[in-house]
Amino acid sequence: MTQQAAASTPDAAMMAAPEALARFLETLDARLLDGVFSAGEVTILENFAPHVFLGQEGLARWRGIMTGHVGAIGELRHEFGAPQDFALTDEIVYFTLPTHWTGVRDGRRFEELGGWSFVQAREDGGWRVRSYGWAVVSFDWLD
Repeated sequence: MTQQAAASTPDAAMMAAPEALARFLETLDARLLDGVFSAGEVTILENFAPHVFLGQEGLARWRGIMTGHVGAIGELRHEFGAPQDFALTDEIVYFTLPTHWTGVRDGRRFEELGGWSFVQAREDGGWRVRSYGWAVVSFDWLD
């Protein structure tokens, strides 16, 4: 594999899957996940059990658990910070996205700061998530 140095940040095509994923979490519109994940092996690391979701079977399990998780949250909104640690190698791209979430759970407003690390592969003319890991940096109840 060869390192490509032309870009230093993800382009719009590389950001499409993370944006669609975040919008799915905000809206639970399953159509937003069409074409987001790789058709091959997928690995997801999350802060809820079982924490590691492997392959297409794991992706289906993640989808069910995540739908229940965010279904209990109202007014969920995200804001991405500037992408960090960008690397493009052949047909694979890696970067992290600082992410700020706000919402309402159990009648209380909250804010969560974290980061998503993404590995995406070029498939069918687009970038598809092969792996992501979520890490919470801070969580605060606002009221």
